[in-house]
Amino acid sequence: MKKYIISVFLTLVIFSLVSVSCKSTPKASPEQETAIEELKAANSRVDKARKSAIDFEAPSYFPSEWEDAEAQYADARRLSVQSTLIVSQIAAGTYTDDKIMPDSSIDEFKESAAALDKVADRYEELFDMAIPLYAQAREDEILAVREELISSQFSTLFPKYLENADKIALTAQEQYEAKDYYTARETAVEALAEYETLRLGAKILSARQEIADRGFAEYDPENFEKADEISQAAVVLYDSGDKKGAIESAEEALLRYNIVLTNGWTAYAAERRASAISERENAIANKVNIAVRESFREADTTFNNAEESYKNEMYSVAGIQYVEAEALFVIAGQQTEEKRQLAMETIRQAEEKIEESTETATEAEKIIEGGSK
Repeated sequence: MKKYIISVFLTLVIFSLVSVSCKSTPKASPEQETAIEELKAANSRVDKARKSAIDFEAPSYFPSEWEDAEAQYADARRLSVQSTLIVSQIAAGTYTDDKIMPDSSIDEFKESAAALDKVADRYEELFDMAIPLYAQAREDEILAVREELISSQFSTLFPKYLENADKIALTAQEQYEAKDYYTARETAVEALAEYETLRLGAKILSARQEIADRGFAEYDPENFEKADEISQAAVVLYDSGDKKGAIESAEEALLRYNIVLTNGWTAYAAERRASAISERENAIANKVNIAVRESFREADTTFNNAEESYKNEMYSVAGIQYVEAEALFVIAGQQTEEKRQLAMETIRQAEEKIEESTETATEAEKIIEGGSK
């Protein structure tokens, strides 16, 4: 019985506290409600303006101006904290300073809203300033990749693919001119992705052409044939609309072509190295390093550079350097031979003159002897 009385008593106390709390919840006047809505709108506007400026990279283009705007934003936020705190308390039914919201809160709300609107204006200005710079940067990226495609064989072999990518880029330009900036941004990203996918195809063509021109397929026929097979499959996937699958296949094909190139350059550099070493030894044996010292030194410097590249596994560079060194050793050898022939001719001519002089002297002696008789 005692527990029952205590329970009833506690229930009555809680009920009375809830009733008092409900009665003390303030009621906003129409003017206050208007001020609250204006504050909410200002909060929403500044957040949207700030996000737009960030999305289009205003902080990167205008760092000092952005710092100033951010400082203003922080100040406005601190000012509005008190007002927004009151709003949240009202919503939760916990605002208990007075039974009626104080009229001074209207001024607080208006002051906070004005501060936030001012910052929003600044963010919108920075957004307007960033837009043309952002658009130009995206255009430059697209044109750079497109230029690579134009200068390669890809645009000649697959003109329709390039035309389709151009259409996407032009759509982005139209959307930008219509000030549909977010849509234009997404379309520009799509266009760039399309061009980059095509560039992957151009790299495949270039790698394969180099392999064919240099005869490197014989060094790794298995990877070469597999790369051909996969690259053809990539085209089929692309035409069917499976761009992800096409990119994956194209990347694998390019990897295999590059492996063929690496193996080809490695073998080629080794072959050219052996040939250059042989030519260098012949030059030294023929004393080219003495006969044409400067020419031999030039060839030897190129050879040593090739050795350094070879040591660092820069085989494509080393291969070309070995070829150049070998040619220079040959030229130096030819110069040596020409120099020797010239020397021999000079000696021959000198000997002829000596013989002529000897004969002349003999004739003179005969004449003198004949006269004395």
